[in-house]
Amino acid sequence: MSKHAAGDGQGATPGPSARPRRKRVILADSGAPVTLLRTVDELEEQTSWAEEVVSEFIRTKIRSACLLAGLAVGVLGVLPALFFLVPALSQVTVAGMALPWLLLGILPFPLLFGIGYWYNVLAEEHEKAFVGMVEK
Repeated sequence: MSKHAAGDGQGATPGPSARPRRKRVILADSGAPVTLLRTVDELEEQTSWAEEVVSEFIRTKIRSACLLAGLAVGVLGVLPALFFLVPALSQVTVAGMALPWLLLGILPFPLLFGIGYWYNVLAEEHEKAFVGMVEK
């Protein structure tokens, strides 16, 4: 029978050595750096410094998104203009298919996938840099 269960009174009464050990309860992690806590507090309270840091983070992400969107629009927008200005390119065939069909019908898919993947990598790098700056 355990010492905490109610018994029929036949067991020996526990002595001072059988008392359960005291446990120390810690409410906050005292090992956390004070600067990290201050930085997180400033971000949560949206101080002027925190607003500037967050707005710079957002500007960085928007800048990379606009540059990559411009790349996609530039590449895909130049191709029709190129075929319009140089009509001889419209007559070129590659593996039995017309060059315009290949470049305008097949090229956009791997191009857009690659640009999307590149944006994802850039966004993760920006977020890691932001978290690293906050934790310093």
